[in-house]
Amino acid sequence: MLRPKAFLPAVTAVTPQWLSERGLKAVLLDLDNTLVPYEAYGEAPRHLLDWLEELRRGGVGVFLVSNGRPRRVRYWSERLGVPGFGPAGKPWFGFRKALRQLGLAAHEVAVVGDQLFTDVLGGNLVGAYTVLVPPLSSREMGYTRLVRKLERWVLRNLKWGI
Repeated sequence: MLRPKAFLPAVTAVTPQWLSERGLKAVLLDLDNTLVPYEAYGEAPRHLLDWLEELRRGGVGVFLVSNGRPRRVRYWSERLGVPGFGPAGKPWFGFRKALRQLGLAAHEVAVVGDQLFTDVLGGNLVGAYTVLVPPLSSREMGYTRLVRKLERWVLRNLKWGI
């Protein structure tokens, strides 16, 4: 349940072609440390906006599923031009709601995030294609820092080809 289908160097490695080759039509994206650093505010990075535009031009559905506070998720949703919600209650909740909003089945969607125990586990629980990317920043909530220790142990000891 924890193993991601793919390990990629950055969220922007998920391209319309990459998704199409796997029969995927949309991405459910984590926000903090996947798209933007934890607690970051300001203008959206140009490379991120360009990547999101490339996905839209390629006909890829995009949706934010975050455990962040509603105000923060709304802030970034508006700046990125991507619908989404939070707190999603990952890994147990949120993904099904996003799938309903997109009108797609789980097997048609990639869940992309930086955490095994929220993004990958939650995506696997609904049957989505899961992609793990490295976190953008080491700055995180205290709870997440603790979980990262277990995550590093799992990644190091299960030898999933990373």
